[in-house]
Amino acid sequence: MNKTFSPIFLLLLFVSFHACNAQNLETQSYTSKTKNTIIFFNPEIEPAVEEIKQATNDAFFTSVSDHFGGVNAKMLKMEMPIKFDSIDIKDIKDACKYNNAKFAVVPKIKFFKIGLGKYVFSSQVVVSMKLYNEAGEFLSENSYDTFRKKARILGSAENSVKIGTKGAVKLILKDWRKIKNE
Repeated sequence: MNKTFSPIFLLLLFVSFHACNAQNLETQSYTSKTKNTIIFFNPEIEPAVEEIKQATNDAFFTSVSDHFGGVNAKMLKMEMPIKFDSIDIKDIKDACKYNNAKFAVVPKIKFFKIGLGKYVFSSQVVVSMKLYNEAGEFLSENSYDTFRKKARILGSAENSVKIGTKGAVKLILKDWRKIKNE
């Protein structure tokens, strides 16, 4: 019994060491494990109604973080407000420099206003994003309109923000991959 046990044991031991080849340092490269850091600033929300700001920010960053779970990039949330139409390049450069980020995204969420009242909104949104590199150079701009793309008439505004953010992030990442491959 000892004679048959030792060759089988040695064979299993050899196979288990061979299966643990993932620990070999030569086959793993450090660059494949590093992630590009992308800064997302707080979105500019239009119209500027304080009651919808926190819920919109939460829905926006939930959607962004869900999307970046499977991407080789790290999302970093910046609480600094930046105007979408008048961006200060120095702020972008400084934020990228101090956070070791390769890219920065400046978002804007625009709710459609329906009716004559001050607080009457529809659930359709347009999510716009501008992509900048660490040197502050403008790389791309994309917008995702939930009404035109998904023809959303019903549903919550929070869900529309998530859908619009997901669509805009996909478009920005598509442009980012094109720029990265050039």
